[in-house]
Amino acid sequence: MNKYDGENAANFMNYGYEKLNGDPKLVLKEEDEASRYCTQLYDHVVNRAELKGKKVLEVGSGRGGGASYITRYYKPESYTGMDITPSSIDFCNEYYNEVDGLDFKAGNAEKLPFEDNSFDFVVNVESARCYSDMQAFFNEVFRVLKPNGKLLIADMIYPNEIEDFHKRFTNAGFKIQHETDISRNVVLALEKDSARRENLIDTKAPKFLRGSFKTFAGTVGTSRYNNFANGIFQYWSFVLKK
Repeated sequence: MNKYDGENAANFMNYGYEKLNGDPKLVLKEEDEASRYCTQLYDHVVNRAELKGKKVLEVGSGRGGGASYITRYYKPESYTGMDITPSSIDFCNEYYNEVDGLDFKAGNAEKLPFEDNSFDFVVNVESARCYSDMQAFFNEVFRVLKPNGKLLIADMIYPNEIEDFHKRFTNAGFKIQHETDISRNVVLALEKDSARRENLIDTKAPKFLRGSFKTFAGTVGTSRYNNFANGIFQYWSFVLKK
């Protein structure tokens, strides 16, 4: 994505979230409307937390869209986006350099380059399941959080993995404050956002990569979308307290 999308048209890499049952629509600025469904997922992850004036770390910040949204709308004292990909960090530090309080740093989720008790909140969206040692990540988050700090996390999970996630949380020392199955919200968002995602991929990516990119993006008809729609994959969000 960093190679093919220099102007940051695809500034989010996460799946989306759409509200159900007539819940009030998230109010966004005009410039954020194009990425509404991806933005709504980030908003769902953090909207139980009072971030204003707090120090926030996002682990796995990707292309920085979520970090920019949270910093601009929730007004933390500082927001650090961390990703293992140096080219993403370089891109984000250049592209978002006018967002006050936002910075990006390269680092490994399993060995966070921060001191103990450094952050009030840690955000993690669709990243933890990619780590080779997920328990090390949770242990590290617990270490860098201040007392009573919180991990705000969302990820796709196979149904038989839920208990394993619970064990990792508690083994690290966390208490589960909230957990929500948002699979239906994610599927609805993928359906509504599919045309935009396909258009971006067809416009930005070379032909030999488009099929893989569409599967990664969960566009309608791909195996990833079908796995969500059929319940093979679920999508959960959690609020975990130190």
